[in-house]
Amino acid sequence: MRGRRIVTVLAGAAALLCAAPLAVSAAPGAPAAAGAVAWGKAIEVPGMAALNTGGNAQVTSVSCATSGNCSAGGIYADSSGHRQAFVAGETDGTWGTAIEVPGTAALNTGGIASVNSVSCASAGNCSAGGYYLDSSTHQQAFVVGETDGTWGTAIEVPGTAALNLGGTAEVRSVSCASAGNCSAGGGYRTSGGGYEAFVVSENNGTWGTAIEAPGSGMLNTGGDAVVSSVSCGAAGNCAAGGFYYTKITPDLSQAFVISQKNGTWGKAIEVPGTAPVNSAGTATVSSVSCASAGNCVAGGSYSPSGGDSQPFVASETDGTWGTAAALSGAGEGGEVSSVSCASAGNCSAGGFYSDSEGNVQAFVASEKNGSWGTAIEVPGTATLNTGGDAVLRSVSCASAGNCSAGGSYAVTPGHSRAFVARETDGTWASAFEVPGTAALNTGANASLSSVSCARAGTCAGGGFYTAGHGATQGFVVSQS
Repeated sequence: MRGRRIVTVLAGAAALLCAAPLAVSAAPGAPAAAGAVAWGKAIEVPGMAALNTGGNAQVTSVSCATSGNCSAGGIYADSSGHRQAFVAGETDGTWGTAIEVPGTAALNTGGIASVNSVSCASAGNCSAGGYYLDSSTHQQAFVVGETDGTWGTAIEVPGTAALNLGGTAEVRSVSCASAGNCSAGGGYRTSGGGYEAFVVSENNGTWGTAIEAPGSGMLNTGGDAVVSSVSCGAAGNCAAGGFYYTKITPDLSQAFVISQKNGTWGKAIEVPGTAPVNSAGTATVSSVSCASAGNCVAGGSYSPSGGDSQPFVASETDGTWGTAAALSGAGEGGEVSSVSCASAGNCSAGGFYSDSEGNVQAFVASEKNGSWGTAIEVPGTATLNTGGDAVLRSVSCASAGNCSAGGSYAVTPGHSRAFVARETDGTWASAFEVPGTAALNTGANASLSSVSCARAGTCAGGGFYTAGHGATQGFVVSQS
């Protein structure tokens, strides 16, 4: 599938070309590790040592419903080297033991499974989605729900059996507005070999039938589309975004958004304003966040003629998507990888860009009362990122101007560490290495993959680190 090279661009960020450097801005006199004392020490996900005997684990997604009550999901490798999907929960600030996602043992007979996304509507009430390989080595999409702290049995996403005749499907993103009321999106392969985008919704605890994202088939004449991100502002009122290809420019992708109102999905549209500027032709929506019904922001990248990829944001206001705008100061050679909105018109976005020397740097940008400020290099990462490869992978905002973000930076080429940074009352303090990961990351390759904040200053995150013998392991870390 051609689209995979877009959604995995973060892994190859070091290869991005040059662009103008960002300005760096922080509060005058802000301490180098402001907020560091609030973060506890990262720990190996409890129970993971027993599960991950094949030495290949990571946390891919974290979601917090209330302070100290979160869930995480990801992958691990068993003793046979097969990849399995896991979930783990935090209750009242303490992380419990990770478990293989119930039901996936029976589904994942082909030995490759993963949780790609987790979303929690309230403490102990979450949903997760991902993929598994069946006995015919076809990749199938699954969802699984947690009710009152107990995970149910994973199921193949209803309706995907009829859609996924080409044998490659997955859930990329899940979002829950309230307990038992969620939406998910991803992609599937048709019998003709094309890849199409799908959406599916859960109503009062029951998942409905997945459908091709309405309107995406007409856009996707090039046969390669996927929903990358879903966010719900209220039950039955969500938005999603991703990319598609056209026959006119078969090697070039376009960005789309689609909105759901009162339980019904509207038609997917090309992100307004991206057609004229995406002349070099690789556009995608990487992340969507909805603060309330019909009030959302999408972020991603497009490629102008003669230039490298440009990070952009586009806003939906009262159900109508506005024109995409390049993030001021974000330069070129990067993208918005994560967006989070605490309230309508008050969001943060982050990602990466290439500086004038070809080094990859992490940036953040904040929206206040509907206006986006200038993107800045994440404060402190200039000092940390001596290896020239820093990426912000996740941002989460609990209230307007109060967010946390995380990602990775390189100390030398190929040797990475995990970082967190915090915004307080609209000002980003200096990033610092995730506490405790220095002791864990003896193999010198770590990243914070996902951050979620239930309220200002109370967050959780997860990612991976590498042990001295080369095995990767999942970690979680909490802020209180």
